[in-house]
Amino acid sequence: MDWLSILPPLIAIVVVLWKKEVILALLVSILSAELLLTFNNTDSGFLTPINTVERIVSTVGDAGNARILIFSLLVGALLAFIRDSGGVAATVNKLIASGVARTKRRVGAITMFTGIAVFIESNLSVLTSGILARGLFDKFKMSRARLAYVIDSTSAPVCILILLNGWGAYILALLAAYDLQQNPLQILWSTLPYNIYAWLTLVVVAYTIGFDKVHGPMKQAEITLESTDSKLAVTQASKSRFMLVPMIVMVTGMLGFMLWTGNGDMTAGSGSKSVLYATFLACIVAYVMLIMANKTDQKGAFKMGFNGMSELLPLVTIVLLSITLGASLKELGTGTFVAGIVGEHLSIYLIVPMLFIAGGIISFTTGTSWGTFAILIPIGMPLVQSLGLPPELVLAAILGGGIFGDHCSPISDTTAISSLAAGCDLLTHVKTQLPYALFVGILTICAYIGLSFVML
Repeated sequence: MDWLSILPPLIAIVVVLWKKEVILALLVSILSAELLLTFNNTDSGFLTPINTVERIVSTVGDAGNARILIFSLLVGALLAFIRDSGGVAATVNKLIASGVARTKRRVGAITMFTGIAVFIESNLSVLTSGILARGLFDKFKMSRARLAYVIDSTSAPVCILILLNGWGAYILALLAAYDLQQNPLQILWSTLPYNIYAWLTLVVVAYTIGFDKVHGPMKQAEITLESTDSKLAVTQASKSRFMLVPMIVMVTGMLGFMLWTGNGDMTAGSGSKSVLYATFLACIVAYVMLIMANKTDQKGAFKMGFNGMSELLPLVTIVLLSITLGASLKELGTGTFVAGIVGEHLSIYLIVPMLFIAGGIISFTTGTSWGTFAILIPIGMPLVQSLGLPPELVLAAILGGGIFGDHCSPISDTTAISSLAAGCDLLTHVKTQLPYALFVGILTICAYIGLSFVML
């Protein structure tokens, strides 16, 4: 069963490459995972379709997952409100007229800065910067694939570097189970200079923005876009407040709800609850603004919101199936098996780079960086205790590996949400971001090999 446990994610990747259809790939992968689980429990394989449906139901039944799915739908309504009100076009024109967004470089810098500033939660980071920059990227004929790359490759690296958020609290909780010589908080902060993947990813994003250079499949996406006519249609005069006010409400609401759900401690707050509540509040504000400005009536506003939700249904379905597949693979033990491939007889100088590689493989095949942390930290910390390895170096490799695999994975819910925020086709986002992630990943492996010889 160990080797068979890696079949479902492999099947998903093969179907994606063959049929170019993510939903089909995820469904087939979930079916194969449930078939293996059914046979493992000595039940009839004919129960596989029923078990698959029940797995999806249990996924939706989990409160955290349900919040993510409802949040994803509400994003569609919010996007429709600020777009159809003319707020997006008005904001773009205002930023260009003021000189703030006068060039492609400035637009990219605004997008990256927004993603960094909203470090409190990765989904909020990609959502805020994606919505803000959509119209600007269209105006300057920069592809949505480039936008998806910038926001995706900014959010998670920033969240794992700043750490004053749910990411930091989650990792501290995992570290608390081990009797290490240093305080867990001290170890976590000490990972900053060694989280090579996160730093290099941000450097490459900054290079893309600063030099206005794209490479590989992303360059082809830009060439294709340049041959088309891209305009922001505004059917009526509008004001930028129809976009900016709901966005400000969403960001400040997120901060407030993080404090509220954490009983005054932002790092202890619930990210899934806070981002849902903040997005819901922003939708209410946008709805009220539309009604009060007489841009539409109540019936028209509801129709506008539901039309926005319907536009995102395919991506919300992908998010649902990605989470479901992750649940199936967890029960199948795929991540634990991949982690075991690291081996017990590696040279001490290869342990850290191999933990990074294992983290990348687990995250790539399961679609979750947080799940990767939960699997590898219990493997890495005992190695620190028994072999005297630097805990900050080991932990940094695990954290970086989880993000690396997530950036490469077509079955990651984070990848799907980044595509959703940017308004980019999921497979296009994966295809255009992959060369950048692999390039940085290879550099990171080399860096960890060098650091291992220096520090061990």
